Amino acid sequence: MNKKMLLVGIALVLVIIPLLGYDFDSDTGVEQYQNGQLESTRDVYADSIVNYIKHNYSVLALRNATIIDGTGAPPKEEQTIIVRSGKFHLIGNDDEVTIPRNAIVMNMRGKTVIPGLVGMHNHLHIPGFPDVGEVASKLYLAAGVTTIQTCGATDAGKELLLSDEIERGQRVGPNIVPSAPFVNGPGGNPNMIIPKNWGHLKDTLGYWLNRGVKWIKVYRNVDPDDLEVIIDMAHSNGAKVRGHLCSVTFEEATNFGIDGIEHGLNSASDFRTDKAYGLCGGGREYMDQLDMNDPKVTSLQQQMIDMGVFLTSTLSIYEASVPGRIYLDDRAKSVMSPYLIGRYEERLKEAQRHRDDMTRELRLKRIMAFERQYFKMGGLLCSGVDAGRHIVPGFGDQRNFELLREAGFKTEEAIQVMTGNGAKVLERNDIGSIAVGKKADFVILDGSLVNDTSVIHKVNTVFKNGLGYDPGKLIGDAQGKFGLE
Repeated sequence: MNKKMLLVGIALVLVIIPLLGYDFDSDTGVEQYQNGQLESTRDVYADSIVNYIKHNYSVLALRNATIIDGTGAPPKEEQTIIVRSGKFHLIGNDDEVTIPRNAIVMNMRGKTVIPGLVGMHNHLHIPGFPDVGEVASKLYLAAGVTTIQTCGATDAGKELLLSDEIERGQRVGPNIVPSAPFVNGPGGNPNMIIPKNWGHLKDTLGYWLNRGVKWIKVYRNVDPDDLEVIIDMAHSNGAKVRGHLCSVTFEEATNFGIDGIEHGLNSASDFRTDKAYGLCGGGREYMDQLDMNDPKVTSLQQQMIDMGVFLTSTLSIYEASVPGRIYLDDRAKSVMSPYLIGRYEERLKEAQRHRDDMTRELRLKRIMAFERQYFKMGGLLCSGVDAGRHIVPGFGDQRNFELLREAGFKTEEAIQVMTGNGAKVLERNDIGSIAVGKKADFVILDGSLVNDTSVIHKVNTVFKNGLGYDPGKLIGDAQGKFGLE
């Protein structure tokens, strides 16, 4: 090749390279190659969700990532994650993983990658509002919650419909594992199942089981005999039962074969004074006096662990009742309706009159200690927001992380509780951790979650099935809409 031909060749290369479309977006950290890897989003997904999609690539490479994988393992730095066709394809050290030539490359330097959160007490209703599903779904996803189990429904039919629409790509939101209506005893709400007799109970449960519901939630006044029937019927149909208990103790429910119990120590009537069998009553002195090292506490926890009962932590909703801790962050306030903001301001005024009362603060510490001990003993602990008061879907899940850290959990343990453990409870081996072959449900956080717990709120992008959603747009669309009258 003579000198003239060489110069021509170099000139052609310099012209062709820009035409290949390589560019680096300094705002998103994405190296973009316009080589056909950007999928035709609008052809695949409904207009109702397409505007929330930030990234849609068939092959994606995350470089220089700090990963907290959801298994409880310590964080790993300088990692590369390859996502192909919506699943984790390859994960390893930066210097050991070869980037596919057709991959879109995202620089994760200074960011943390965690699995999508698995919310295990994440209603689509709040007190006074039986259906907030449309807005709540956007908020859950925006906060990094990619799967929820609703833990009791006020409108089970709407839950099933929304779950199906999201699954088919017609609506935006997390994957929803729906529930049957709550089952309660005397004093329950009209939208709950309050059995007239066992025939009524079995017929009603059978209806929802036949519609594909696999989770039944029992509530505070459930009759012990009814609970046994519910558990037997659910298990014979491949479904599970969980309970917010009071009339039935943790020990009794465990012996009946219940699968999970909500709220931890706060709903443990085992330690109430003058507790009558089958009734929600008795003194709650235990909340101010109980020693976590008491053999009656550890033996109960060990019994639950031996019987495979999971426990659901809902710290953020309890914290909302502690006078010295009541607060409302700007994000939550921005999405709340004027009515909910007004209710919050009323609670805040009342709380300020009792700021020096440490009763509920100390109870929160006991609830934390009970959950930490259950986890350390080998119990399966998961987490959910139980939205209400001024605790908003998604944002309350994020607050749970900070409270678990306050309770003594390591960063990787708190993430395990909120991701991998939830997947175990749901018996889902395709979600809950960052591992090859699993669905690419993950969250990119701006900053080091190990060094700063507030980074859990700094969501850059949420990926579900490998599709990247823009949290800013999801939150922006919910402004002032949560809890509209």
